[in-house]
Parts: sequence; structure tokens; C-alpha cells
Amino acid sequence: MSIPTSTPKSVRIDAWLWAIRAYKTRSAATAACRAGHVKLNGNPAKAAQPVQPGDSIRVRQPGFERILEVRALISKRVGAEAASHCFTDHTPERPPAPALGLPQRDRGTGRPTKKDRREMERLRGDR
Repeated sequence: MSIPTSTPKSVRIDAWLWAIRAYKTRSAATAACRAGHVKLNGNPAKAAQPVQPGDSIRVRQPGFERILEVRALISKRVGAEAASHCFTDHTPERPPAPALGLPQRDRGTGRPTKKDRREMERLRGDR
């Protein structure tokens, strides 16, 4: 798949974020802009703000922040492979989630006994 041949002159930031599949719906992208979760070149972005190739967009999502660079403008949602050609992802790798170190119970062993429950509470630091 390739980028659509007819590229628009300007695209709203919420439509672009939806088209590259950063958000599932355009209304979710608009809500993220209104809530201040989207920054265009370091400044908070309004939903109707136009984007241009070379712009830097920071999208705050639960648990991390994506840093995207606009390479091409698209206004319609396309396949994931075609959408990946329209931006460069500069997001640093997420650190691995810390292991809790809690023992895992085998499936099908039933409910924990009182002794098992007390041991789990002790390991969690509840007691």
C-alpha cells in the first residue's frame, strides 16, 4: 500500500491523528485536543489547527507520551501500513513493567486457603 496520490493542502490535527490511527474515532481525537493531551510543535493544539509536513506532535496517552513527526498529510482513514508512511514515530521505548514478585497460583487449584491468603497479604505488605 502507498500513500494516497491526492494529498490535501492542509489537514486538521484531529482528522490527521484519526487518519493515522492514533485514536479510534475522530471525536476521541477532538476530545484529546480539547483536554490538552495533544501538543503541536510544543504548544497545546486545538482540534481545528492545521498540520504540515515536518511538524512535531506530542500525544499524551495513558501511561506514556507518543512523539510523532508529520511526513505526509492524509485526511481519510487508511490501512495501518499506509498510515505508517505518513508519520515518523520518535517515541522512546517504554521501560519494562516492574515485576511484582507475587507468586502465581496454578489455574484450577480452587480458592486460596486461609494460610495462602495470609501469606499473600504478607507479601503484598498489607499486614
